[in-house]
Amino acid sequence: MFYSFVIPVYNRPDEIEALLKCLVPQTIGNFEVLVVESGSSIKSDQIVESFKNRLDIHYFYKGNDGQGFSRNYGMARAKGDYFVILDSDVLLDPDFLAQIDKGIAEQGLDAYGGPDKLHPESTPMQKAVNYSMTSFLTTGGIRGSKKNKGTFYPRSFNMGVSRKVYEATGGYKLPYMGEDIEWSARIMALGFKTGLIEKAHVYHKRKQDLTSYYKQMHWFGRARININRYFPKTLKLIHFVPVAFVCYLTFTILLLLFTKCLGWLAIIPLKLFFIAVFVDALIQYKSPKVAFLAIFAVFIQLYGYAVGMMEEGLGKGQKRNDT
Repeated sequence: MFYSFVIPVYNRPDEIEALLKCLVPQTIGNFEVLVVESGSSIKSDQIVESFKNRLDIHYFYKGNDGQGFSRNYGMARAKGDYFVILDSDVLLDPDFLAQIDKGIAEQGLDAYGGPDKLHPESTPMQKAVNYSMTSFLTTGGIRGSKKNKGTFYPRSFNMGVSRKVYEATGGYKLPYMGEDIEWSARIMALGFKTGLIEKAHVYHKRKQDLTSYYKQMHWFGRARININRYFPKTLKLIHFVPVAFVCYLTFTILLLLFTKCLGWLAIIPLKLFFIAVFVDALIQYKSPKVAFLAIFAVFIQLYGYAVGMMEEGLGKGQKRNDT
């Protein structure tokens, strides 16, 4: 089987270079690479050109109309039997494609998703963000593992589809904001077999500061509501946990302002929750600094996601400008 890597990129020449370096030593070589640049002001064309002698690679430059449509642009020009879709800010092991090839054959998958792991060169803040995105104490703990219950939706940071799936579905229908889950839902609705290839993981860079992490979580919250407009069954009770957290936080603050005695009682569960976060992060990362930062990262995750959901639900969300 011949594979086509489809990678949209926006103002990330250094990161796409690191990813392409990971593709050179892949243990199986039956693939091409399509890099689709979406309206970047800092272009990656020279980086791609430097890999011409090492990879079967193709570069395209187009307007910034969203990462979903950029992936469609690449798939429409791909030669592969199977399309491997990646974000530009990931790193891969040399056997990444071999694990995909094996997983597809063993499970008979028309489409697959793979998990992401912490980037090897992560800072303490990135480790704290990774904790909040993967911990069982947060909603982040529901992604990327066969141990988790519920329907698994392949996500575009690490997913793949057969040419047959692409031709039957037409690819992404949304340019951004939950475009991958919407596509995954349509793929499954047509009866194609999807699944997780757990060993086909990528190393994903996490956000390096709380401001950018808040923006990411806010966007994820908006995306969850947007997806629900197309597939209401994808919105689950667990997705409202951040909203419940913010409601409880607001209620506690009001009690502290007007009835301090009850307010101090109401704040006890919040204290216990964040103590649990600190202890759990400390056990995982063996670093008091990471554990301390994890408290703030978890707060930002829950608060940002909830605000995004509520704003999108009320029709107050703003369009994001980048891909």
